[in-house]
Amino acid sequence: MKFIKQLIITNIFIFFFLTTAYFLIISSQTPIINGSSQEKIIYFLPYPGILPDHPLYFLKNLRDKVQEFLNRDNLKKARLYLLHSDKKAAMAIALANKGKNQLSINIFLKGEKDFEKIFYYLSLAKLQGQSAPSDFIDTLKLANAKHNELIFELMKITPEGLQNSLNQLLDLNLSIKKTIEKLP
Repeated sequence: MKFIKQLIITNIFIFFFLTTAYFLIISSQTPIINGSSQEKIIYFLPYPGILPDHPLYFLKNLRDKVQEFLNRDNLKKARLYLLHSDKKAAMAIALANKGKNQLSINIFLKGEKDFEKIFYYLSLAKLQGQSAPSDFIDTLKLANAKHNELIFELMKITPEGLQNSLNQLLDLNLSIKKTIEKLP
């Protein structure tokens, strides 16, 4: 009986990981364009998958933590954190569209903190003699600009009481932009 329970749990985890990989590879890129008159940033955010308001979100979170732990290449880990950051930005927009504004801002903030972790892993890679490809640096710049655009989009649709949280998010985004500009 114990063996059957373990087999069922293992199958559930395998199914979860395979379906997530499928969506990541096949249908990951969806454009997000806002309606402001400013120049649009052409950068595709990945499909966010399960949102934090879903009861099984903890499994997705667990999967992400396992991926982070098992990945030992610093440049690949930096790319992984960019993916997580982009997914959380897409999640934030989806949550805001559902009216869950505070959760949206909290998820976006976590995404920007994931973005900050990229620089740590880039510096570790540099210490080991690896340098980040210039296309990755360009991708970081585009991603940061897109995140900035999305923050302003959130500012338009969230209530007045959450503007301080959004300003904090914007400050973090601008801090990341300054760090990107210092990269070679």
